[in-house]
Amino acid sequence: MKNLFEAAKRGAAQVALIPDAERAAALEAVADAILAHSAELLSANAEDLARMDPQNPLYDRLKLSPERLEGIASDMRHVAALPSPLGRTLEDRTLPNGLRLRKVSVPFGVIGVIYEARPNVTFDVFSLCFKSGNASVLKGGSDADASNRAAVALIRRVLAERGLPEAAVTLLPPTHEAVGELLGAVGYVDLVIPRGGRRLIDYVRDNAKVPCIETGAGVVNTYFDAAGDLEIGRRIVLNAKTRRVSVCNALDCLIVHRDRLADLPALVAPLAEKDVRIYADEAAFAALSGRYPLLESATPESFGTEYMDYKMAVRTVDSLDGALAHIARYGSGHSESIITADAAAAARFQAEVDAACVYVNAPTAFTDGAQFGLGAEIGISTQKLGARGPMGLCEITTYKWLIDGNGQVRP
Repeated sequence: MKNLFEAAKRGAAQVALIPDAERAAALEAVADAILAHSAELLSANAEDLARMDPQNPLYDRLKLSPERLEGIASDMRHVAALPSPLGRTLEDRTLPNGLRLRKVSVPFGVIGVIYEARPNVTFDVFSLCFKSGNASVLKGGSDADASNRAAVALIRRVLAERGLPEAAVTLLPPTHEAVGELLGAVGYVDLVIPRGGRRLIDYVRDNAKVPCIETGAGVVNTYFDAAGDLEIGRRIVLNAKTRRVSVCNALDCLIVHRDRLADLPALVAPLAEKDVRIYADEAAFAALSGRYPLLESATPESFGTEYMDYKMAVRTVDSLDGALAHIARYGSGHSESIITADAAAAARFQAEVDAACVYVNAPTAFTDGAQFGLGAEIGISTQKLGARGPMGLCEITTYKWLIDGNGQVRP
């Protein structure tokens, strides 16, 4: 492991010096290789899929397809075309004594990312780290090991062919021991980012000896206000819940104003076609009883749960205050949404909800680096120190001060 970390650190120093045009061309070449070698990548992915129950909600996250590979390649080209986040002057001023101070963006160095059954993350993380002058050390889950190994081997082949450092990307073994080594790689790894469920994130935060940024865990709510438009609400709830149930921006709890309980059956009716099971509180259960097929009574555990499945809670509130209180108690600081035609309610919701992304009349499914125009994302940060929300190129750079003098000395 130490040899891998040392190589990554050397690789980071080299990547930081590569001209941006050359980095962009390399990413374009990797995108071409993804499409040219799609059969190789899909074959490796099939090995992983064969070990997982297709009924497991993570199966969809694990699965690659020709269409998804095209999307991955497209995202990589988008990253390649973005302006370089390096060398940006964030501040420039001259002191009374004549010293000129400039704050300039620079790479972190080596960024470690721990993630689970999502092979697309391998390509996303590499593209963002490489474009921003960082080396990446990847620790994927055992569920996606064959897919990850094939992806990293492909990237390294392209880098070697272009005379670029292969250590720009390193894949660690899919073992628990590798996580411990990565979290303790002081002096080699500059930042660790966990992408996964709450248990993974808590473990990384509690055990990391290197700096880390929390990402991923999303207990997501959508509030259907007294002034909500029913047709807009139907589209948003369906999209937020069922577009991809295993991702962190998927809807977990629908909060409904009591005055709209009569509209609740129509609001959630499209979910029945996707076999979404609803856990409803007493008032919502009464409104849906006999009118929604997959209905159960909610328990205290139904709220504050990240389902990552075709399941959803429904909570009834008497006011916007009730919705805000529910989100403050059960939300994870990821993404929250309100459906309303009341501009005052929308403004208050966005002002008072404490989350990285707060929507009005739009689904939380848009919390995504590519959707935000960042090309891709290295994760969704739910913390407040440093990056927050989708983390793109600028969020994985730091800065240093450059000071120019002319013989000044300090008195």
